[in-house]
Parts: sequence; structure tokens; C-alpha cells
Amino acid sequence: MALCSSVGALALPSELIVHIFSFLSDRDKLRASAVCSRWRECLFYPALWTELKLCVGGGTNGGGSGSEQTPRLEFLMRKFGSFVRELQLEFAPVEGCFNPLQNGMDPVESDPQFAERWKDAMGTYLDQVSCVLGSLRNNRNLQKLSLYGDTCILQDDGILDGSYLNQVDQGGKKIKEIQQLFEEILSNSRQMKWLSSAFMIGVVTPCSLASLSNPSTSSLEHLSLIDNQLPTLISTVEVERLVNLRSLSLDFCDFTSDMCRLLAGIDRAPLHRLSLLLNGTALNIKPLDVTAAEDDWKALVRRSTNLRVYIIGMDVSSQDLLRILKPSLPLERIHLDSYSTLVTDGVVELISQQYHKTITHFILMRDDTGFPDLSVNRNEDPLVLLAWRCVHLAVLIIHGYTVWSHNLVAISRLRGSSLKVLEVSEESIDFDPDQSVYIEGDPVHNLVKEVSLGLGRVWHPSLDNSMVLNEPSQHFHREMQSFSAGM
Repeated sequence: MALCSSVGALALPSELIVHIFSFLSDRDKLRASAVCSRWRECLFYPALWTELKLCVGGGTNGGGSGSEQTPRLEFLMRKFGSFVRELQLEFAPVEGCFNPLQNGMDPVESDPQFAERWKDAMGTYLDQVSCVLGSLRNNRNLQKLSLYGDTCILQDDGILDGSYLNQVDQGGKKIKEIQQLFEEILSNSRQMKWLSSAFMIGVVTPCSLASLSNPSTSSLEHLSLIDNQLPTLISTVEVERLVNLRSLSLDFCDFTSDMCRLLAGIDRAPLHRLSLLLNGTALNIKPLDVTAAEDDWKALVRRSTNLRVYIIGMDVSSQDLLRILKPSLPLERIHLDSYSTLVTDGVVELISQQYHKTITHFILMRDDTGFPDLSVNRNEDPLVLLAWRCVHLAVLIIHGYTVWSHNLVAISRLRGSSLKVLEVSEESIDFDPDQSVYIEGDPVHNLVKEVSLGLGRVWHPSLDNSMVLNEPSQHFHREMQSFSAGM
């Protein structure tokens, strides 16, 4: 207010007000707009809002309940939807949505309160998606569209079959409308560069990508369409149209031999980033037999020399992991997350041998009461060997597997300050009783001291499991975004 009064806010021309706004953060723009009606009018000048990031959903980030956010979402989309160039929309977790199968019972049928919360959440979700897509349908300047739906409201353990959805959306009318709006956005686009939709119920179909306009097929550089509820969303035929594609994210089983060979063609732009999601529960429906073979990877790498790959495997057996980890696959980041399966020492050994020149991120998670020891019956711990061989390792996150304290010290000394992130949950760390005979004082204190010295910075075990044990699909989405943007 002091700034405005000192320069004569009321006398400033609109062009100058907009110029002042361009130097302010979004929050400060809103505060400055309270000066007078002219400043409020300038607040919504299109040049000030080329990018919009929205996070909606139950009670997170101080946003209140999902339904309470709908009027604000409608206001923003009404103001900016027709001209915004970059839109990122993320649905936060819905409070009150827990594991759908508790004690073997279906809560939608057994718990009336849960059923009501679920219906409200799904109804709000469909309304908000429709609001956003409806406001974008005629936006020809849209260059980046990124959509993410949290799995708390997706509930893929049987909650989303037709009978349950029909209680919220009778006849599937809302979902059909949403799918049509999404296809209209693609067909009306003229300069789309980034298109991403992850775990969004009822938005993408196997036919959606066919609606992309010819101008956008030439401009599109990043494509990510993933939804556990649906069959293949990205076909080789549609990828063939995207000649300038530089980053791709899809289900691992959909990255077929034919698609890999297509991307290796000399008449296309080289691929720089490839993010693959492998869900072990889907392998009965989508077998690995048609996925890219070793010769296919070799051809792709010859064409795309800078290609780097990010893989997340959720509840994938070690037997299947050993099948997919081809020698020529240029793996940079891998995240193995499981509830029922167990990653073996052989898998970690293979990763450290084959990808020692490329791997930078290694995440090993297991959400179970047991903490298996990968080093049992081995002379050398496979995690220590990983740290020794993989000279570019920068991120190491472990939970759910036993990590011996002396091995943790060895890892810190091997990689030193180049290991930017070392997150190990406190309950995963164990101490060798024989070691305590030779070490005085508190073993935890000594561990913290030794690891801190090895890394060259202060280090502590992770006391909050949410720091390491977060929702894998959400982690994949965010990691894929930063991984692809880094190209």
C-alpha cells in the first residue's frame, strides 16, 4: 500500500500496473489488487497468468474439503481457462479414504459412512475435472497440460467397477462428457508441447490420442498417459505421428518391441527420457512377452545416444525384474516398491553390475513387518557393492530391508558428498552385536557421527516413515515430471 500511494497508484496507466504486477509473486499480486478497482482489473491480464498450478482435494494444503474448493476452482478456470498456456492440476488425497479392503470386507458395502464419503469424493472429483476441462476446450494456446489424480480416490481394488461408479454417475454420463471434453482440447490445440495424464479416472481412453490435432502432433515433445484402470492408452500407431517426441512415459508392458523399433527410426527426433511404470498385479493381463528385447534396446540407444530411463516396479517379483532389466537398457533411476513381493540380492547385484555407469537414483521400499537381510549368506553386502560400483549414485533411499550399521557407514564413505540423498528409515537399521564390543558409547550416536563424517554433512536416520514410505504412484508422477523436464 505504501508503494502504491507513493507513486500515485490511481494515476498509473494500465500498462504500467501490469508491468509492476509482473515482478510480484502470485500472493503479492492478489494483495496489490486490493488497491482499487483498476488494479483488480489489471490482475487478470492474460500475460500475467501464462502458467497455473492447482492442487485440489480433501483437506490438504489448508484447502478445506474438496467440495468447498469447487467455487474457487470454477472462478480461476473461468478467468484463466481460455488463455492459460501451462496448466498443472493435481488432486490431493481425500481425507477419510483408507485401504478399501479392511479385514477382508468391502467398506462401501459394510460401512455406510465410508460409502457416503466415497460417493461425495467421487462426485466432487467428476465435477471438478469437468469444470477444468470445460474451461480449456477452446484454448488454442495451451502448450502444457498435466493432470494427476491421487489413488486414494481411485481405489483400484475393486471399488471402481461399474456397479460402484454407477451409484455416482448413472449411465456413465459424466465420464463420457469428461472424455469428450478431453478429446476436444486435443483436437482444438495448435501448439501442445507437454501432455500428461496420470491415474485420472474417466479422462483418457485408448482413442483419446487420435484426437490430437495435426499441428500438435508436430509440436508435442512430452507424452505421458497412464491409468491402471484401462488397457493400452498409447499405441505404436499414434506414437508414429509424434515425430518430435523427446520424452515418453507409459506402462512398461505397453513399450513393445514395435514401439521401441519405431522410436529408433532415423526420421524422428532422438528420444531423451523414457519413464516406465511396471505394476506386478497387471502382468497376468499384460504379459512381458511383447516388450522390447535386447536387440530393440540396442537399436534405440544407437539412435538416441543421450537416452536415460526411469523405472518404477510396484509389487514385481524378482523373477520378472531379472527378465526386464536388459543389459542395453540405459537405466538412470529405479524405484522398487512392494507389499507382498520381495526384491532379492540377485536383483540388486544385477543392477550394480549392468548399470554402474548410468544409475543415479536407487530406491528400495517394502511396506511389511518383516525386514529381510539382503546380505545374508554373502561375503559382501549388495547395497555396499552398489555404492562402490555405481560411481554416479546420488540418491539412495531404503525402507523395509535390514541395513546393517557398519554397511551404512561403508556406503557413506564410498560415495561421500556425491551422495546427495541418503534416506534410511530408523527401523530398517540394525546393529551387529559383535561390533558393540569394540565400540564405546551409544551405537546410534556413533552411527550418526560416522555416516555424517563419510558424507561430509550432518546426517540422521529417517524418523518419519512418510519421508521414505510415500504413495508410489504419486512419487512416480512427480519424479517423472522432474526427470522429463530435465531433458
